[in-house]
Amino acid sequence: MTIEKTIAAVRPVRRFAGVGIISRCLLPLTIAASVMLTSPATARGPEAIADLTNEVIEAVVNISASESKAASARRDVPPPIPGAPFGDLFDEFRKRRDEEPQRGPRQSESAGSGFVIDPSGIIVTNNHVIGDSNDITVSFTDGSKRKAELVGRDDKLDLAVLKVNADKPLKAVKFGPSENLRIGDWVVAIGNPFGLGGSVTAGIISAHSRDIEQGPYDDYIQTDAAINRGNSGGPLFNLAGEVVGINTAILSPTGGSVGIGFAVPAELAGPTIAQLREFGETRRGWLGVRIQAVDEDAADALGLARAEGALVASIDKEGPAANADIKTGDVIIRYNGKPVKESRDLSRSVAATEVGAKVRVTLLREGKQRQATVTLGRLEDSEKSAAATASEEPGKTTGTRALGLELSEIDDELRQQYEIAKSVSGVVVVGVESASAASDKDIGAGDVIVEVAQVAVATPADVERRVEALRKEGRRSALFLITGRDGETRFVAIRLSGD
Repeated sequence: MTIEKTIAAVRPVRRFAGVGIISRCLLPLTIAASVMLTSPATARGPEAIADLTNEVIEAVVNISASESKAASARRDVPPPIPGAPFGDLFDEFRKRRDEEPQRGPRQSESAGSGFVIDPSGIIVTNNHVIGDSNDITVSFTDGSKRKAELVGRDDKLDLAVLKVNADKPLKAVKFGPSENLRIGDWVVAIGNPFGLGGSVTAGIISAHSRDIEQGPYDDYIQTDAAINRGNSGGPLFNLAGEVVGINTAILSPTGGSVGIGFAVPAELAGPTIAQLREFGETRRGWLGVRIQAVDEDAADALGLARAEGALVASIDKEGPAANADIKTGDVIIRYNGKPVKESRDLSRSVAATEVGAKVRVTLLREGKQRQATVTLGRLEDSEKSAAATASEEPGKTTGTRALGLELSEIDDELRQQYEIAKSVSGVVVVGVESASAASDKDIGAGDVIVEVAQVAVATPADVERRVEALRKEGRRSALFLITGRDGETRFVAIRLSGD
C-alpha cells in the first residue's frame, strides 16, 4: 500500500449515511468471523483485565444523536466525481431520490461512545459523534437513558463535552498519564461498536505520537485493541483503570478493525476538556506565525546541522510575533524551554499555553541563536479576523528561466490572469519544465517567488543572481519563499544540481 493510500484509509470511527460507503466499508458477517478466527490464540492479556472491566464499565455510555432535516435537503446530493468508485450506485441512488414524492422532515442519526468524568453528569465523547445534532441521548449500562445537552465542542481535537441531569451520583472515571505508557503496555477499550454496547477489547500500545493528518495537533496513541465504528468517543484504559486516551479513528481499507486504531492522548485532551467545561469553548494560545517542517533540503539550504525545528514561513501582521524579534525564515528550536523537534511540537505547545502568557522563543537566524519574548494572543480571535494587507504594483514583464522555472515580473495582465493579490510582490512562475529540479516541488504557474535564500527578489534576474551566488558558496539547495495562488506562503528547497 502506498503512503497516499494508507493516509486515505484513515477515517473517523463514525457512522456514514451514504449507501455506497456503507456497502464498501462494512464487513459481511462471514468475513468478520474469519478475521476474528485468525487472531493468535496465544494473544492473552493479563488476568487483571476482568477486574478492571468490572470496575469501570458503568462509567462508559452509549451515545445516539439525531438531527431533523427539512424535506428540501433530501435532494441536496453532491454530484459524483467522474470515474469514482461506486459511481453507478450513486447515480441510481440519486435517481430514486429525485423520483420520490416530497415528504416531511427526516432524521439523520449517528451512534458512538462516551464516558462519565464527573459524578454530576459530565460526559466526554468525540465531536463527530454528535455532529450538528439537536437531540442527543445517552444510554447507561443499567438500561436507563437521559437526554444530554452540549456543554462545548472542539473540532480540532474532535472532542465534545455533554451534560446530563443525574438524580444520583454517576459512576465516573479519571484521566491518567498517557505519556508514561510504554510501547507494548496493555490497554483496554470499552464502547459501542456497531451498536453492540458495553463491548470490551484489549490490546497493547503500538506507537506514540502518530500524525495521521486529521488536524493541526495530531499526536495520537496507536493501539491494536479492536476499535470499530461506534467505538468513537469511548475510553482507552490503562490497567490501573485510568483513561489514557479517547478512541477517535481507525486505519482500515474495509471499515472494520485491522488492528490499527488511534486515540487522543489524555495529556492533549485534558486541558481542552477543562476549557470546554469552564468556558463552553476553547481558548488556545496564538503566536501569529505560519510554520512548516524543516526537511533535509531546507536544512541544507539554511545551513542547519539537523533537519529539526519549525520554519517560520510567514508572520501575521496583526499577530503577537509581529511585535517580537521573529522574522520569516527563522527556525524556532525551543519554546518556553522545551525543544521543538518537529513543527507540530510548536503547534501543540503554543495551543496549550494560556492566552496572555509571556513566552520565550529560541530561534536560529543565519546560523546564530537568538532569543525572542512574545505575549501570546488567542487563536480563536485570530480565526475570526482578517489580516490587513498593503499594496504595491511592480513593473513590466520580462521572462527568463532558472532551476527549471520560467519566470516573469508581475504586470497587470499576469496579476489578473493568476489572481495575484495586490499585496503580493516578487517574481511570478509562468511555467515549470518537466524533469527539472523544481518539477517535483509542487510549484505551478501563478506561484510567486518572494525571496531566494532569505533575500527579496523583484525580477527574474534577481532570482538568477541569487541562485548563482549560492552555487559559488557551495550550497546544494536554494530556499525559495513562495506565495501560492491560495494566498498562503511556504518555503520550498530546490536542489541547485538540478538546473
